[in-house]
Amino acid sequence: MTTQEVHNNVEKALEEIRPFLVSDGGNIKLIAIEDTTVKVQLEGACIGCSVNQMTLKNGVEATIKKYVPQIENVINITE
Repeated sequence: MTTQEVHNNVEKALEEIRPFLVSDGGNIKLIAIEDTTVKVQLEGACIGCSVNQMTLKNGVEATIKKYVPQIENVINITE
């Protein structure tokens, strides 16, 4: 899978999860893909949410791995 394909597939995964985040007043933005790590930034209500780490691992990371199996980690970058 090329770098562009990885990027496109990560974006597809984020598009799949985004409606759930938006419905709770949040959002997510792709910051970077470095080797097997995807860096994202949670936005809006997701920033202060007490379950955002669970959402990141069980929702975002699982969905990204479905599209791009070689991704090992998804981390949230805070400003």
